[in-house]
Amino acid sequence: MSVAVDFRHLKGFVQDHEIEGLAPQIKTAHHMLHNGTGMGSDFTGWLTLPDDYDKEEFERIQKAARQIQSDTDVFIVIGIGGSYLGARAAIEFLKSQHYNALAKQTPDIYFAGNTISSSDLAELLEICKGRRVSLNMISKSGTTTEPAIAFRVFKDFMEREYGREEAGKRIYCTTDREKGTLKQLAEKEGYQTFVVPDDVGGRFSVLTAVGLLPIAVCGADIAALMQGAADARREYDNERLLENPCYRYAAARNILQRKGRDIELLVSYEPCCTMLCEWWKQLYGESEGKDQKGIFPAAATFSTDLHSMGQYIQDGKRILFETVVLFEKPKYDIVIENSPEDVDGLNFLQGRPVSYINRKAFEGTVLAHHDGGVPNIVVSVPDFSEYSLGYLIYFFEKACAVSGYLLGVNPFDQPGVESYKRNMFALLGKPGYEQEKEQLEARLKQ
Repeated sequence: MSVAVDFRHLKGFVQDHEIEGLAPQIKTAHHMLHNGTGMGSDFTGWLTLPDDYDKEEFERIQKAARQIQSDTDVFIVIGIGGSYLGARAAIEFLKSQHYNALAKQTPDIYFAGNTISSSDLAELLEICKGRRVSLNMISKSGTTTEPAIAFRVFKDFMEREYGREEAGKRIYCTTDREKGTLKQLAEKEGYQTFVVPDDVGGRFSVLTAVGLLPIAVCGADIAALMQGAADARREYDNERLLENPCYRYAAARNILQRKGRDIELLVSYEPCCTMLCEWWKQLYGESEGKDQKGIFPAAATFSTDLHSMGQYIQDGKRILFETVVLFEKPKYDIVIENSPEDVDGLNFLQGRPVSYINRKAFEGTVLAHHDGGVPNIVVSVPDFSEYSLGYLIYFFEKACAVSGYLLGVNPFDQPGVESYKRNMFALLGKPGYEQEKEQLEARLKQ
């Protein structure tokens, strides 16, 4: 077992009989998920993916990653939402938030196409000047506005720098297997392509080529990542609630929500988990936030955010609970040395590793927040290895799917995301939206 869940700090907020009372619903959700009878069952390919992935494509991903490592200084990954969050989360988790600044044998990796900021694009272009660049465009269709704009800009840049033929050797597309604008362009230009599976939605796609190619480029062991997820799959393929910590987590958070805890704060004590929290926020927010339902996903990094949000968490409205992701073994450690002057008064910590101090910060905080009326769930992970990350990813994905079914929503669609797109297209004057454009412009003037 690579992930352990501690429910002790729910005492006084969730009773054992309440968890046990959800056992029949959990069992039903389990069978809906595994038998393909639940809502959105066409998008449950992630469920068996850790074992059933395309081995031939996996080898091609590894080969492409080695090629990119050998001929590239800057690797630009273009995508938005699930097309970039998982990869970026994994790279920062496994390597560092400061990955691009570290001395290494692998390329710098930057992410584009997740905003419509001209400043961001211009700065990335400046970074690329005079350096060897390769590009990974990730889009099922190729027409999503933010990545499509970035791809047009970087494709033009690369063709000017290298010529059309050479640029084509440096552009890798992760897209639909058979159809779509990007697939057609890739075939025309000879770009190497990888597949976004039809049965895996974007926010569940980190263990497909969507995430695996960028993760492999940073030098991570993607085979170990998949093995961790595969072992988690076997552990959590168990309908018995009390024997399945993944399902107990899903049940506990739903009980808390029914008691008015509408915000879940995912907490880590390691800054390299910041983007993992962002990935988790999309996973749960886009999966559960439907039909006026859902727990609002938020995140914080402690002890940093204890100096900004700690007051509200301790004494504010009792509308949230915390899920803490805790790591048993740090990547590195530093020991506090003796200072003869002891100006800062820290000599009492002499000989203590900083990780020990961080652990005591967690222990003091979880007790204080519990006393202040904040329920806590603690998810313990042994280390920062690829194996542990794969395990943790699958833990959160499966808990999310079961939570969605407990809520009575389809955890695999995202109908609300399309609303802003329709309005934006109309206001931009996209053909076919003329009537909507007039109506929206009139509303803006009111």
